[in-house]
Amino acid sequence: MTTYLTGHYTPVVDELTSSQLVVEGTLPPELSGRLIRNSHNPKPGVTPTHWFKGSGMVHGLRLRDGKAEWYRNRWVHTPALDGAPYMTDRGPDLTASTAGTHVIEHAGRLLALCESNLPFELTRGLDTVGAYDFGGKLTTAMTAHPKEDPLTGELHFFGSSPFPPFLTYHVASANGDILFSAEVPGASAALKHDFAITTNHVVFLEMSVTFDPNEHSGIPYGWSDTQQPRIGVMPRGAGGAAGTTWYDIAPGCALHLANAYEDERGRIVVEGPCVDRSGWRRSWNFWAGRIDEPGAESAAGSHLRRWTVDPSAKRVTEEQIDDLVVEFPTINGELTGREHRFHYAVSYPDGQCIGNHGVVKYDRKTGARQIHHVGTGQLPSEAVFVPAAGASDADEDGGYLLTVVSDLNRDASRLLVLDASDVAGPPVATVRLPRRVPATIHGSWVPDGDTDD
Repeated sequence: MTTYLTGHYTPVVDELTSSQLVVEGTLPPELSGRLIRNSHNPKPGVTPTHWFKGSGMVHGLRLRDGKAEWYRNRWVHTPALDGAPYMTDRGPDLTASTAGTHVIEHAGRLLALCESNLPFELTRGLDTVGAYDFGGKLTTAMTAHPKEDPLTGELHFFGSSPFPPFLTYHVASANGDILFSAEVPGASAALKHDFAITTNHVVFLEMSVTFDPNEHSGIPYGWSDTQQPRIGVMPRGAGGAAGTTWYDIAPGCALHLANAYEDERGRIVVEGPCVDRSGWRRSWNFWAGRIDEPGAESAAGSHLRRWTVDPSAKRVTEEQIDDLVVEFPTINGELTGREHRFHYAVSYPDGQCIGNHGVVKYDRKTGARQIHHVGTGQLPSEAVFVPAAGASDADEDGGYLLTVVSDLNRDASRLLVLDASDVAGPPVATVRLPRRVPATIHGSWVPDGDTDD
């Protein structure tokens, strides 16, 4: 069987609802809401040409009053789930989405995301409502990595394409209305998966992966030794696109960014895992089902990197800041766009597949790191930070990390609730899930609101 449909990635074959799950330890009372995760899960009998082409499935866990009330999983019912093609005689069908990369909540709407399509709205029970285009104002695809400004509540996002216009930037209000859209000048067909915001800027990365019409996996992108990697810095605001400046950087590919901020000297600091040419090709070949190599999905060579953009000197300095293989960086979301001290990631075995997976915490002030090892045959999901009751910016790691662990030893999964101030310590609580949840990509904690039942 194709490698990306085996092991931790083995799809589940049905939709399930299970109530009153077993909790070990004590769930903090502030964990009142839903943890929702998304990933690719093709229907039985379907083998996509690339892992990213598999239909999206969301997995949800409802926590309240110290209890795990339910787990449920649902396919995102888009036209693509029933075989509708993305390309038609009229061009791309933005509703023919896998909707399998991320899931967020904004302005009361739960949205399943895939970067080449429109978002799909879900109910709080994870049933599909349908494609959502912000009242007709969104006419491009939407990134799977929008950024909500914690100070304004605005949602910043973009649509990218291998054809002009290559990059369109959007801002929606805290109420979910698109305030403006702008084409970003100077952009190219290079892959743009994630981006970042700061107090005054928007940061785009165009690196060594770009549109490749000769790539036949169904995802037409590939590594290019001739593509000049760049960081684009755009002033925030409705007229900011015209002031975009592009800075050359070294080859590599960063799919996910931890954060970006402006330092006291006005420089823009960006951090995230970055792979080299061999690491990208090894991972890509795994996702496209071309190799059967243990650990290939770990993106060997994915090490934490820092880019510091100095607009006054018109140059970028960059450095690798750790030798651990990591991916899926997260932070306390209240620090989005501002300087953070801590960030978290999933750690992987090294390039020789030595070691186990874990959840790692970085302290940018001291340089220390902590790892919560989950053990052989187990894979944690991206760790989602949830603040503790009464926590403030001064207590940045005052909260919890939620991660769903796939355990091949028991063919089971569990939710770990870790103390973010002591990641290497024992879990605060563990929730036993009714099935093994396949390896998921991204997800969100959706706290309860006034309308929740």
